[in-house]
Amino acid sequence: MPITPPEFRQTLGRWPSGVTVVTMRDGEADHGITVSAFSSLSLEPPLIGVAIARKARSHAFLERLPRFAVSVLSDDQSHLSEHFAGRPVDLADAPFEEVDGLPLIRGALAQLVCTTVQRVPVGDHTLYVGQIELSRVGEQAPLAYHRGEYRRLG
Repeated sequence: MPITPPEFRQTLGRWPSGVTVVTMRDGEADHGITVSAFSSLSLEPPLIGVAIARKARSHAFLERLPRFAVSVLSDDQSHLSEHFAGRPVDLADAPFEEVDGLPLIRGALAQLVCTTVQRVPVGDHTLYVGQIELSRVGEQAPLAYHRGEYRRLG
């Protein structure tokens, strides 16, 4: 018996995940989207994958831009997750810092700059495979998401 989308969402909501914001620059404009479908794919070469819904506005940018960035959010950045998930919040300061020509979330736990090496259609999403060009890490606690809520670890 096939599983419905709400059942699937509820089931996978039991899997705790980190929270990332995938960012890109289109000309002079910076764009971002909250993504929990993020994974390490390979150590050699260093590859990550992010899955983006085809109906998402950012999908069109990722289809034509050669590079993107990923910021792993720290536990005090849930407001940025909400903002880039399409629930805008009043941001007192600009959330971005430029690194190697791409916008990254300032103060994120980890930051990655990637070149897109593969685009794979998967169901109603596209899996973007990025080869890591640059990485930076901080020491904060990560932001986690579990059963529809943000969680703090530690």
